[in-house]
Amino acid sequence: MKIAMLARNPNLYSHKRLVEAAEAKGHTIDIINTTQCNMNITAHRPQVNYNGRSLAGYDAVIPRIGASITFYGLAVLRQFEMMGVWPLNESVAIGRSRDKLRSLQLLSREGIGLPVTGFANSAKQAEEMIKMVNGPPVVIKLLEGTQGIGVILSNTMSSAKSVFEAFRGAKINILVQEFIKEAGGSDIRAFVIGNRVVGAMMRHGAPGEFRSNLHRGGTSEQIRITPEERSTAVRAARVMGLNVAGVDLLRANHGPVLMEINSSPGLEGIEKATGLDIAGQIITFIESHAKPRKTRTRGRG
Repeated sequence: MKIAMLARNPNLYSHKRLVEAAEAKGHTIDIINTTQCNMNITAHRPQVNYNGRSLAGYDAVIPRIGASITFYGLAVLRQFEMMGVWPLNESVAIGRSRDKLRSLQLLSREGIGLPVTGFANSAKQAEEMIKMVNGPPVVIKLLEGTQGIGVILSNTMSSAKSVFEAFRGAKINILVQEFIKEAGGSDIRAFVIGNRVVGAMMRHGAPGEFRSNLHRGGTSEQIRITPEERSTAVRAARVMGLNVAGVDLLRANHGPVLMEINSSPGLEGIEKATGLDIAGQIITFIESHAKPRKTRTRGRG
């Protein structure tokens, strides 16, 4: 197979591992800098061009689109879909997962457990939102934030109102969520490929840090998740339409609640915590599913 990977940094652990896994199975894989692509949008003859040449003849595309270039990255991915190239994750599914508000609404409709979440337009509704999510304390999140950036824990009503009012005063959209105290600063990353969880780890926040992101000094360990947690992760990925996803869960007193779903999950943390060849499993999934013009949405939506 000939595989294209849309990624800006070929030196990232995840990207190097995917290249290693693909080449180990006899495939050709090219890393294409997403931002250096341009598109010829022509009826019946869509093209993606890169470094003066047309990108054609690929059997599959692996989108590793950073959050900062979501708009352009999805445009490039849609163009590949219009050309009939099979994507590991479709553009529509990635777009859903990147829109935190939309993804929570879709997950809520399907009965996926979530922290109580509030969204409002007016700063005058700050106190109402905070009480609605059983706070304080509350977690305030930027809609556009990623990797723990733009996530604030406010422990008092006054501080929560101040943060809410400051963001809304600057016309920045935020979510207000209940703080799951019993999670103790830890969360679960369940790695989903297809219709199953292929690996899971527990991430613990650094001392004094309520966020458990590994790049913020957190630690991780392999764990065995419950059947309910496994089902929640698989259902969440299915609702989003993602073939590969990192699903982040919190253990609340009433069961697992979904914190976030990542359409370009990193491989370093999960592979090192579990000792599993996750990159190889992704390539195996591509081998068994990639077929020309089998994209469900073909860039629509």
